[in-house]
Amino acid sequence: MNAFLALSKAIIKGFLRDRTSVFFAVIFPLMFLVLFGGIFSDQSQSQVELIEVGKVSLIDDLPKEAKKAFEDTFEIEKSNDLTAAIKKVRKGHADVAVQMDGGTLVAHYTQTDQVKAGITQGTLRSFVDASNIAMSGQPPTYGFETQAVEDDSLRTIQFVTPGLLGWAIAMSASFGAAATLNGWRNSKLLRRLQLSPVSTTTVVAARVVVTIAIALTQMAIFLGLGAVAFGLKLTGAWPAAIPLLIVGTLCFMAIGLLAGAVAKSTEGAVNMANFIVLPMSFLSGSFFPLEGSPQWLQIVSKCLPLRWLNDGMLDVMVRGEGPAAIGLPLAVLAGFAVVVTLLAARLFRWETT
Repeated sequence: MNAFLALSKAIIKGFLRDRTSVFFAVIFPLMFLVLFGGIFSDQSQSQVELIEVGKVSLIDDLPKEAKKAFEDTFEIEKSNDLTAAIKKVRKGHADVAVQMDGGTLVAHYTQTDQVKAGITQGTLRSFVDASNIAMSGQPPTYGFETQAVEDDSLRTIQFVTPGLLGWAIAMSASFGAAATLNGWRNSKLLRRLQLSPVSTTTVVAARVVVTIAIALTQMAIFLGLGAVAFGLKLTGAWPAAIPLLIVGTLCFMAIGLLAGAVAKSTEGAVNMANFIVLPMSFLSGSFFPLEGSPQWLQIVSKCLPLRWLNDGMLDVMVRGEGPAAIGLPLAVLAGFAVVVTLLAARLFRWETT
């Protein structure tokens, strides 16, 4: 028994002295608890963002109590431009746009968030039914019709693919750069390359070209498998996603170089890259939409490069946007890449100290 207790005590001390083990066993999982707690904490309080186009008599003529319930359920924005309203819904800036077509309430909704779409349609239908019941003894006054703002051929795979592809690119580019830089430095290969006739530019260019080639291969595999196995159909100017993906790859490669420059071991560099990219994937909507998340989380998400990569690819691959839609995401990703690369170059060392 004494041997058992002594051995157990030694194992516990060894675990507590290994800061990396403590971090990934306790701190890292707790970060996800805080992350998911923040994302889903006030789901029940979120309102449906509704754009009321023109005069919508069903809403305007609701009894006082019903009108209050309606305003508690929907965050209402007024507009007279149906095209602009549908565009906002398609971009994910609103959940539904409604208009009156004679006696029919027409709801233009997005399929990006299937759960929110179901809640929106069900809630609107209940208000229409309640209005008709209030006028009992007469033919139904209002009808209800829904129209998806996206093409009818769209499936869930269309919305899932860009986010998962963005996550895959972020993982491979950052992990590859972090492991290569640190591994080469620890094995003295960097120093030997520095003393060889090969220029630094050639070494960097080779690493960049290989990383971009891997990213393009990942894209081809994702789209090919999605099309063959799951019926993926791309819409809009989807080839515009290629330059966006290349700049995004450079951005995450820069993050990997920063991790490799700071960490002292290959394992530490990969763990650091994992520590940056994995939470970022959840905060950038790679696995599920963030439209229902708290406002502060939306703001944090907009500060992350992966969110811009995901949104840009979603616009041109799914939402039917033109090549101009990648302009802002491209600029943001390029800015991240330049700043992080300069920071990594500042911290870079040829040898482990």
